[in-house]
Amino acid sequence: MWGDKNDISYWQDRSVDPDNSFLIKKARLELFGDVTDYLSVKFQTDLVSTPSGSTSTHFLQLKDAYADIFFDKKKEFWVRVGQSKVPYSFEKLQSSAQRLALDESDVLSSCCGRDIGAFFYWTPGYIHDRFKTIKAQNLKGASDYGVVALGVYSGQGANHLEMNDSVHLVGRLTYPFQFENGQFFEAGVQAIHGRYVPSVGLNASGFTPTLDAPKKGFKDQHVGVHAILYPQPFGLQAEWNWARGPRLNESQTMLEDTSFNGGYVQAMYKVDKFFWGTLFPFVRWQYFDGALMLERNTPKDRVKDLELGLEWQILPEIEITAAYHMMNRTNTKSASYERFKTDVLRFQLQWSYF
Repeated sequence: MWGDKNDISYWQDRSVDPDNSFLIKKARLELFGDVTDYLSVKFQTDLVSTPSGSTSTHFLQLKDAYADIFFDKKKEFWVRVGQSKVPYSFEKLQSSAQRLALDESDVLSSCCGRDIGAFFYWTPGYIHDRFKTIKAQNLKGASDYGVVALGVYSGQGANHLEMNDSVHLVGRLTYPFQFENGQFFEAGVQAIHGRYVPSVGLNASGFTPTLDAPKKGFKDQHVGVHAILYPQPFGLQAEWNWARGPRLNESQTMLEDTSFNGGYVQAMYKVDKFFWGTLFPFVRWQYFDGALMLERNTPKDRVKDLELGLEWQILPEIEITAAYHMMNRTNTKSASYERFKTDVLRFQLQWSYF
């Protein structure tokens, strides 16, 4: 809209660019179901369109390929084996179809996502029912990733080769309370410990940085907290994350061990029985002082953004979101990684199949 609109670089949405307008952000196909009372499977692929200059790159990306092995018919205890979401945070586990903001916050997008591993989950039966009620009432929840989650996984990210002989450890504890008036409130903590080998290559200045780390890579440690007052009709959602990992230094010559922190706060309101559908107005503030660990050369990323939005669910399977995004962040494609400030108006049409 205005500001430094010719110098922007928004790594999560390539349509936010002086030379782009439209983008198919996600095109996902799923196959899932119960094989028996003790085994469920899921496969998900994503046909991604990535604009680059005057051309586009198209490829089929594997998102999920896992099996849930249950220990009992009530499905209170199970192990998920394969490539799946790492049980960390609330927003990371929330489906993009449920998330109000168009993108995940930088602090969470820059760490874990999907990976290959084995994860143990436990959810007692009455908590299963609460998660199902949250979903049935369209309260923008996450799926059931257990009250307790523990796991081991590769740590290099989905569809990436292992770069060391160590594994990552993850643990998460969350609990959805339900008050006498029917209000749901969820809070939890989570942590990750491991070593990570970042990818390096030519940077914007034309040379490849070195790694100031042992052969097994940098420490990759995260601790986070989350709290969600579900929108009934008013809601609040917040997370904060503290981490340690690699970041490109100021001279862009070396990747060094450093500490990060950041998070977001989101307020939302649910308007049922609108003239046609359901409305979710929301406002989100986010802060991050860290690095994009999953990007090449782990460039530094400093963010102070404010986003105002409105999601309109015309039908359960069709929704339109408009977001006014006031960006104040690092240009990660620039040779000097300078900051830019600009206001961006974004629209998204989403349709889902069931």
